[in-house]
Amino acid sequence: MTTIYHNPRCSKSRQCLAILEEKNEDLNIIKYLDTPLSEEKLSKIIDLLGIKPIDLVRKNEAIWKQEFKGKTLTDNQLIRIMCEHPKLIERPIVIKDTRAIIGRPPEKVVDM
Repeated sequence: MTTIYHNPRCSKSRQCLAILEEKNEDLNIIKYLDTPLSEEKLSKIIDLLGIKPIDLVRKNEAIWKQEFKGKTLTDNQLIRIMCEHPKLIERPIVIKDTRAIIGRPPEKVVDM
């Protein structure tokens, strides 16, 4: 089973989903803006991605620029902020077995 944390309004996320559907993947589609992630779940995803929480933040979002840019934040604070403002989470995130990637560019999912 492949899980995609998906935002249907994002073109990259839609492209990534289309690639997975073309591969006939058994998909679990999670619209994370409608079903926000818990801090524990987001922490696990970040661990699977092998990145720091700051690397998952969409830094061009208005809320980031207005409220958080330039502040010194811990990893736990960043995770909490992303859970409170899921729009700040980079997308799409694709998880298959024990591997996870950020689907940018969407073609990265081809080799999963």
